[in-house]
Amino acid sequence: MTETAQPYKGIFPIAPVAFDQTGALDLEGNRRILRCMIDQGLDGICILANYSEQFLLSDDERDTLLDLSMETVGDAVPVIVTCSRFSTQIVAQRARRAAAAGARMVMLMPPYHGVGLRAGERGTIEHFSAVAEAADVPLMVQDAPLSGVTLTVPFLVQLGREVPLVNYFKIEVPGAAQKLRALIEAGGAQVKGPFDGEEGITLMADLEAGATGTMTSALMPDLIRPIVMDYLGGDRERARRRYGQLLPLINFENRQCGLRAAKSVMMAGGVIKSDFVRHPLEPLHDSTRRQLLELAGEAQPLALKWGL
Repeated sequence: MTETAQPYKGIFPIAPVAFDQTGALDLEGNRRILRCMIDQGLDGICILANYSEQFLLSDDERDTLLDLSMETVGDAVPVIVTCSRFSTQIVAQRARRAAAAGARMVMLMPPYHGVGLRAGERGTIEHFSAVAEAADVPLMVQDAPLSGVTLTVPFLVQLGREVPLVNYFKIEVPGAAQKLRALIEAGGAQVKGPFDGEEGITLMADLEAGATGTMTSALMPDLIRPIVMDYLGGDRERARRRYGQLLPLINFENRQCGLRAAKSVMMAGGVIKSDFVRHPLEPLHDSTRRQLLELAGEAQPLALKWGL
């Protein structure tokens, strides 16, 4: 494996997946999403994640989107591929294929299925170890409430020490800032990339705690990246001012819209033709979409005007 000279930092937003009004993959729409994201001035892109509706995609569709994404992005920015699933064998296969296609990192949650089927700590370490061996690229642990798995700081440190390729951590649980601070202190050099998520709703606190990267949606990374760069560059006050200006939109996306927000803004901005989400997800209510677009209109992210 060839490691990067410097750890990845900055903003690595999630690419949404475009469907047409029948629910079929819109291949050209997905290419346009990625081109728009590259034009947003990112540090990297994450594909096939939860905000990509990965849990609603077939294996064949995943393969199609992986190939389409790697071909479209090329060498423009690094690509992280999410490979989460309960089966270690399937995750290892996904990770091997992603790395062979050019992925620079693989992200996965601890193995879980529903509310009651989870691996223990030893099984989780073996799971990540098998994926590391299959892919031979850095791994990012996604520590999110969706899995229902509690990953303690001592366990995350142990996981990183036993599986050396585990050196990126996306922390998006309640009290993320305190967990990031404790993880950085306990993990030392093993923690090359402390990231947060959740659309940036806790970004300032997480940067204060030592986060060096964030993984937002694709709605407004062009506006959030300057906040991260200002903070990491030492201009804390300008970062705080910029964050305050965006907070109403960040809050509305996080609390009212979820993964549907980026697609609705991209549809309004001519990036894609439809903001369709697959059932059993529900589309945005017309009133919610209107409020979202009003707030986006004030902030003017590139996604709102890229295709117009």
